Amino acid sequence: MSDLKDRSIIITGAAGSIGHATACVLASRGANLMLVDVNREGLAERRGIVAAFGTRVETCHADVSRSDDVRGYVEATSKAFGRIDGLFNNAGIDGKVASIEQFEEEEFDRIIAVNLKGIFLGLRHVIPVMLAQGGGAIVNTGSIASERGLGGACAYNATKHGVVGLTRTAAADVAARGVRVNAVLPGVIDTPLLEGMLHTMFNGDVALGKRTLGKIAPQERIGLPREVGEVVAFLLSDAASFVNGAAWAMDGGALCTIRH
Repeated sequence: MSDLKDRSIIITGAAGSIGHATACVLASRGANLMLVDVNREGLAERRGIVAAFGTRVETCHADVSRSDDVRGYVEATSKAFGRIDGLFNNAGIDGKVASIEQFEEEEFDRIIAVNLKGIFLGLRHVIPVMLAQGGGAIVNTGSIASERGLGGACAYNATKHGVVGLTRTAAADVAARGVRVNAVLPGVIDTPLLEGMLHTMFNGDVALGKRTLGKIAPQERIGLPREVGEVVAFLLSDAASFVNGAAWAMDGGALCTIRH
């Protein structure tokens, strides 16, 4: 069991599907949570749902690409709970789809700021707190795009490769001082964003789209946000005490083979 009773954990991107599902998993294991997102309304709605598990839940509105905002959610967590045991460094955006010669510089900068700089800032501001208190665990959100090229998404693909690099470097920096840093690499996950894309791609037949994309993986289905949350819970817990600098794919086996 990934027991997290009374652990204090930050989740960025908490208003999104994976962030919310993970919050529910962590709360069900007894964790106290600081939910962070740039979406105020979504954050307030998610808080009520997560609080029903009976643990303490606080929220902080923040833009993860801004150092002052990141410092703010770190300080708010320390003030609310007295320590920071875990960080799910999860906030991210996908951005526009365009070939690299047509990709707009402003869009590239926007995605880099959230997906890569946001991960760096989370590490930069949380790690000193964890070192001072004697330990902690961090999980960064990458993607199967961290391991493969992804046509039409040069900025997104670059950031997700970068997340793995930051994860490995941070683990090398702080492993001997009691802080573990790992990454999760979700594959195709069932989210409202995916459904919107499939509605366009498959002329409204979302079910067909899910079946088609599911065939990318040997398990022949897409994943659920909760399944990501379960792995995050493990990596944040003492059950993963010797897991460090790892990038865990949750993709139904998509990266393990050449398929479809």
